[in-house]
Amino acid sequence: MAMSFSSLGLSAPLLRAVEPYAAPTPVQTAAIPVVRQGGDVLVTAETGSGKTTAYVLPLLERWLSGSRDRPRPVSALILVPTRELAAQVREVVQQCSVHLPDRIKVVSAVGGVSINPQMMALRGGADIIVATPGRLLDLVNQNAVRLSSVKSLVLDEADRMLDPGFADELAKILTLLPKQRQNLLFSATFPAAVEALAAKILHQPMRIEVEPVLRETPAIAQRAIRVDKAKRTPLLRHLIKTEGWQRVLVFVATQYTADHVADKLRRNGICALAFHGDLSQGARNLVLLDFKNSLIQVLVATDLAARGLDIVKLPVVVNYDLPRSADDYTHRIGRTGRAGKAGIAVSFITAEASAHFALIERRLSLKVPREEIAGFEPVDVTVAVSPATGGIKGRRKSKKDKLREQGLG
Repeated sequence: MAMSFSSLGLSAPLLRAVEPYAAPTPVQTAAIPVVRQGGDVLVTAETGSGKTTAYVLPLLERWLSGSRDRPRPVSALILVPTRELAAQVREVVQQCSVHLPDRIKVVSAVGGVSINPQMMALRGGADIIVATPGRLLDLVNQNAVRLSSVKSLVLDEADRMLDPGFADELAKILTLLPKQRQNLLFSATFPAAVEALAAKILHQPMRIEVEPVLRETPAIAQRAIRVDKAKRTPLLRHLIKTEGWQRVLVFVATQYTADHVADKLRRNGICALAFHGDLSQGARNLVLLDFKNSLIQVLVATDLAARGLDIVKLPVVVNYDLPRSADDYTHRIGRTGRAGKAGIAVSFITAEASAHFALIERRLSLKVPREEIAGFEPVDVTVAVSPATGGIKGRRKSKKDKLREQGLG
């Protein structure tokens, strides 16, 4: 028998907010009752499975039952790795709270934009803060916010919170929070480092694991095309035109490559723009909006776009450069095939990347047949794997290559 939102114990205002949805997703069915009761939760579920709503609804339910003090004490703190994910989480909170009897104050605190409007927004307090770690610490240091009243801490995309730079900031934030609090960790993947973090901060957590839909009823057709490195951009143009791709998200390794590939596509009559961390927040917002509204045909992005972006009916994702890890591969291709829609994920396999893609396949228990496209057959020889180190043998990168990878070339 299918579950309903009403069976999860949500109040009338929240039920009105979720009326457009036919039924809760598996992660929402499992997580909402536990979060409502105040317990710690460790959730593993694929991107696009409804994780955000799974914690937002019960947090709002708990806020409804609390007091309305002035200035507003921070009731829930939601930490996210990127500005784009922060914007999407805030939007979900606003959508779910539209019918609440009292106005809830939600403040987004992210870097890349002026801190002054955020300091102004925090005057009088806030009920929920959605923040990136660095900017939150900046606001704490400016005495713009206190975290001593936080009842619930959410780490969304928790695995990213242990990336270099995030880990130290997260450790500082944890020291500012009350010891008695609810902790919610949500992510599509949970590597060993996150397991260690969970063991450190969670108290008798309920562990919820939702099997990826991709492995059960694949909605994403995965393709691997062998091609020489120098022919990737011509092949991309060829596929866009011959296969009629109306919107494509192309993942590359560096900011330099994003700008370079987007420029090459534009010169060949394809509307394309780059998306990476070197753009201002205003430019990033505008590029994303234009892509979502189909004003841009191709978005060439670094892994900044691999997490949290929800682009409705995105048909194709291309790995122009392969991701660094199997987890990143999962996040990248998860931008398509969302909400039950079919999608295509294409990976370009160069000679030097062949062994790395084979490793990704082993880690994810996948086997993607290799293709070759007429006119783009590779001539480069596949690079051997070093048995001594497990690394991939190949020519040493030049200084210019290294600068380009860092976005400085």
